[in-house]
Amino acid sequence: MSLGRRVFAESLGSLLLAATVIGSGIMAERLAAGNAAVALLANTAATVAALAVLIAMLGPVSGAQFNPAVSIVQALRGELRIADTLLYVPAQIAGCVLGALLAHGMFELPLIQSSTHIRTGSAQWVSEGVATAGLIVVILGSATVSAASWRVPAWIGAAYWFTASTSFANPAITVGRAFSNTFAGIRPADAPMFILAQLVGALAGLGIAKLLFTRPGHAMEPTAEGRNS
Repeated sequence: MSLGRRVFAESLGSLLLAATVIGSGIMAERLAAGNAAVALLANTAATVAALAVLIAMLGPVSGAQFNPAVSIVQALRGELRIADTLLYVPAQIAGCVLGALLAHGMFELPLIQSSTHIRTGSAQWVSEGVATAGLIVVILGSATVSAASWRVPAWIGAAYWFTASTSFANPAITVGRAFSNTFAGIRPADAPMFILAQLVGALAGLGIAKLLFTRPGHAMEPTAEGRNS
């Protein structure tokens, strides 16, 4: 698989993931009549479903990472070349930002926004670290794309509810959500600490996976053909 095709798959998957997270949040808030629990449940369900489809569809192409924290971990493991990582990460971030704009367009909202949704404090930061560490462990413990396509969405769906931050667990989606003053948004000033917590959590998850698994799985990386092309 060519590098260009893999980078495009990462960008497209990130775009669709962000559009799902933000768009379903907009729809949920409009229909939930002020019931935040119902809105979060709807947002969770849409995210889980879309993530499962995107991993199953794009996993064989690029590894379906859609997440700079995942790509960095795979680079540290030697499973993703540094040169590829330097293209994956900007593609993921750009995709998530474009996904935010797409969600706004679908709901006739101003395309360019800046969130005012305050998300800060130690509880939120610890939550992001836990959510991201768990995500990395789930990914590295999944031996196939098929396994990852349900395990990863299941983890994210659960972490929506058991973390104070509702489990962003992804620096790219954090940036994208900073551009959306909607249910799923995050104030730009709060994004850097979320991203730092996610990266620390990713490294912790890598360490935990090394302790748990003799040979961590390769579900979230492209095939050998894709890596070497």
